[in-house]
Amino acid sequence: MSNPTADWERVGDRFYRKIKLYDAVFDQDLELENYVIAGAPCAGAIALYRDEDKLHTYRGSQASKSGIDIYSCAGRLIRRINWDKGSIRGLGWSEDEKLLVVTKDGVVRCYYDLQGDFTQFSLGNGAEEHGVEACRFWSTGFVAILSNNHLVAVSHYNEPRPKLLATPPEDFVHSWTLIPPAYTLSRSVEVLLAIGQTIYVVDSSEAEDRVLPSGPFKYVSVSPNGLYVTLYTEDGMVWVITSDFQNKIGEYESKAKTIPKDVQWCGNDSVLLAWEDEVHMIGPNGALLKYYYDGWVHLLADIDGVRILTNDVCEFLQKVPSATEDIFKLGSTSPASVLLDAVDQLDKKSPKADENIQLIRPNLPDAVAACVQAAGQEYSTHWQKQLLKAASFGKSVLDLYSSDDFVDMCERLRVLNAVRDYRIGLPLSFEQYERLTAEKLIQRLINRREYLLAIRLSDYLRLPTNRIYVHWASQKVRNSTADEDAICETVVNKLANKRGISFEYIARAAHDEGRSHLATQLLNHESRAGKQVPLLLSMSEDELALDKATASGDIDLVFFVLLHLKKTLPLASFFRLLTNRPLATALVESSARDQDQSLLKDLYYQDDRRLDGANLLFSEALAQTAPQTKVDKLKLASKLIADNTKDSTASLYHKSFQEAQALIRLQTSLDNDLHGGEKVYTGLSLNATLHRLILTAHSKRATKAASEFRVPDKTLAWIRLRALVAKRDWAELEEIATKNKRSSIGWEPYFNEILGAGNTKLAGGVFVAKCTGLTARERSDMWVKCGMITKAGEELLKARDAEALEDLRARASGGGVGDIDRMIARLRPKR
Repeated sequence: MSNPTADWERVGDRFYRKIKLYDAVFDQDLELENYVIAGAPCAGAIALYRDEDKLHTYRGSQASKSGIDIYSCAGRLIRRINWDKGSIRGLGWSEDEKLLVVTKDGVVRCYYDLQGDFTQFSLGNGAEEHGVEACRFWSTGFVAILSNNHLVAVSHYNEPRPKLLATPPEDFVHSWTLIPPAYTLSRSVEVLLAIGQTIYVVDSSEAEDRVLPSGPFKYVSVSPNGLYVTLYTEDGMVWVITSDFQNKIGEYESKAKTIPKDVQWCGNDSVLLAWEDEVHMIGPNGALLKYYYDGWVHLLADIDGVRILTNDVCEFLQKVPSATEDIFKLGSTSPASVLLDAVDQLDKKSPKADENIQLIRPNLPDAVAACVQAAGQEYSTHWQKQLLKAASFGKSVLDLYSSDDFVDMCERLRVLNAVRDYRIGLPLSFEQYERLTAEKLIQRLINRREYLLAIRLSDYLRLPTNRIYVHWASQKVRNSTADEDAICETVVNKLANKRGISFEYIARAAHDEGRSHLATQLLNHESRAGKQVPLLLSMSEDELALDKATASGDIDLVFFVLLHLKKTLPLASFFRLLTNRPLATALVESSARDQDQSLLKDLYYQDDRRLDGANLLFSEALAQTAPQTKVDKLKLASKLIADNTKDSTASLYHKSFQEAQALIRLQTSLDNDLHGGEKVYTGLSLNATLHRLILTAHSKRATKAASEFRVPDKTLAWIRLRALVAKRDWAELEEIATKNKRSSIGWEPYFNEILGAGNTKLAGGVFVAKCTGLTARERSDMWVKCGMITKAGEELLKARDAEALEDLRARASGGGVGDIDRMIARLRPKR
């Protein structure tokens, strides 16, 4: 195996290594110099788009069609996106590998799954009028510069809200870049514009001139950590300054006669200048390193290095990690290096292995940890194994050592080696994998349709696999040419007994492809009605949606369906859906009763529920204030059930409505005749109307009205009694008692009402004697209530009830005691 330091180069006091990731990346006919190339972060996909400003070789009409090609780092074509939407002015990636395409007229497309599916929005803010000139991207957003130098920023792709930044000068912009919000004090994006001889820093509130000499600057580049800025001047000088423009870190004279094609940072320690086939690395203190290639070179910056891309090769240039340098650099005597050598001696069965272990025994835990860490930084499986073998040997000697880090590293390396394979083309470094996370790596595999590897890695990493199966099924229903029933059977059989599967998502994919029958079949396997119903509604499967919601027993879900159907369907169709669905009908009825009575009327009419419709009209009539409006409502209610008077209930309702109309007319007449139109009687019940007439000395009108409405004699007698008592018409009450021997309600109510009004004289003097149907004791109690003890005694004496007299004596006082005693004596037998 080759020496691990064979590809190392010293730059100043540090080492850099260039790792060949893949070779024979692109076909030799692909003219990379004529393409705009953008690479996704963390060793992600590469997008190529032919540069519209350059001439290219004609290769036929098909090849000349405009399009965006998405490749893996190994050169495998993932997807070709045909493009006919205008000139592209921005091509970039988000941290979750969404491809962003910005056109000259400010339209932004976000391709979110590497398969051509996209969302779209517009920049606005004058982008369509002035046109987009260029874009710069960061992990979650981008900034577009317009032809009038205005800057439009989008901070989030999920909820894009284009925002205009402060207005910079309108002079020519030589170069520009941005500092992501995560690395600015204001926590908003800052744009660096090379205008004239200086640099302007533009944010949302101001455009500040940093007053830098020696411009104009042809390139401006910011380090991955946002702390440093590289400036390339027209005369070939390279400046490195802090991003606050306060300190100058270094300066280098390139002496190049031509301006480089690209300037990028390699990590946070060095800068790369790229010409057509040449790359210069400028390290600390002006140290220089040069690389030469046979073809056109593109630089794709990443968080910990740079991918160098040509037709022939894809390489990764990075600073040698400190753990790796300590172990492998020439002459290293670090404990980890000695431990690695001990393993080599162990393989040779040399006793020097034990000597090495004893030599580093005090530092053995650190040596084991360094070997584990260095193994993660290696791309070569041979050196991964050697370093892990050294770590394993070292920890076997230790008495106490936690193997968690060792086991985790083995797990990570298995994952990294699997995705670095040229068939997958994801050459992640250890640092990139740690930043990306396992979940996002699985998502990248899903987007590449590497389902088998995604499932195996998820099982290995103990991650859920449901989203992998769902994505596979969604692609199956979109792209398969088989019969829909066969597709459904295949999908259901494959996903049987799989946990967390959302058939609603798969069915939606089928519906989006116009396969409604397949979508309906798949939804039958969705166990959650809350997921089934919305999609069924969007598919216009209204009856099925309502039945599913009803079967779920979720009242809120049924209401949701009913509201949707009411908005989208004609009223007649909506009511037909309610037929033979009592729960839905009851919910509509209860809701409409409080919120939409016109809908309730239409429902009753549609169902031929005349009594309910008449009741509703009657309720509306009661709520009216204008008498004529009330009458009109009552006429409609009466008319509604006029043809059904054979039904006893309907007949009773009809009669009641007729009487209600007559009562309203009577009350209107009384108000007009007696009160000059003032509404005194309007709104009263029949009994209250009669009561008020008697109270206001209109007894004849009351008697006539009672006759017209066939008020029973007992009812009228009660109304008259209470009205006369209320107006204290004792004479009328006494006259009634004098002229009538009998009363339809008896005389006891008269006694009680008059006594309750406080007239004991009339109650006792007139009405006790009229209560001939009562016993002596009951009449005696009536006298007592009137305060007439002697009269009560006389009543008992007539009945010769000595026992009752004895009880009455106990309740008597004053002169009444003597009277009662005499009565008792009269009843006692004489001796």
